[in-house]
Amino acid sequence: MYQNCIFDLYGTLVDIRTDENKPEIWEKLSLFYRFYGAEYTPEDLKEAYETTVCKMTEGSCRIRNDSHEAYPEIRIEEVFQRLFEKKGISAGKELALHAGQFFRILSIDHLRLYEGTKDMLSAVKESGRRIYLLSNAQKIFTAYEMNALGITEYFDDIFISSECGCRKPDETFFRLLLEEHGIDPDSSIMIGNDGVCDIEGAKNVGLSTLYVRSNISPKEELPEADYVLKEMDMEKIRKILMEEKNL
Repeated sequence: MYQNCIFDLYGTLVDIRTDENKPEIWEKLSLFYRFYGAEYTPEDLKEAYETTVCKMTEGSCRIRNDSHEAYPEIRIEEVFQRLFEKKGISAGKELALHAGQFFRILSIDHLRLYEGTKDMLSAVKESGRRIYLLSNAQKIFTAYEMNALGITEYFDDIFISSECGCRKPDETFFRLLLEEHGIDPDSSIMIGNDGVCDIEGAKNVGLSTLYVRSNISPKEELPEADYVLKEMDMEKIRKILMEEKNL
């Protein structure tokens, strides 16, 4: 019986679409910066943002370019802070955080839970199993999006790559969670929608795996997971985790 259920977030529990290239994002964000004395045109701000990110991630290995996993090896709020500093403005961490969150909100086309997510999490939680999150993401986005969606309370602990300095499929990221909570991989399962980051990474540290192909899964062959769902189905996920045989 699985005692510990480790979930990915985006594409597994949360359906999100973002577009960081919309011109109106940079128009409004440049206005935000001008509010605080940092003079940027929308075009200059976009270029400065992309240049700063490139410098901060230089030499890092990107698995793929999913927008919800953008630059998990850095803290994205530091990018927004540097954008103030480039214009001679001394911005505190709180202002940089708000700039980053304003950017994120502008970029989101939709943010919602997959149907049945809360019911599934509630059932697993009430069964006495422990629930963890392991996500390649930015804390200043993810923690607040989880609050907005009302799912933070279901998790016994949350591990976000921007705070840990590593990301899936790196074994280090998985082991941080396992060691922090004394988790036995033999009684634990990773649930995710990415065959490389979630499934291969989890298998490398001895976890059982449940792969679900969602609308934002990477284009890839079905991985060799212990359980494979070819489409999103929270009821089937619940039954697998609760060891119900009638699937």
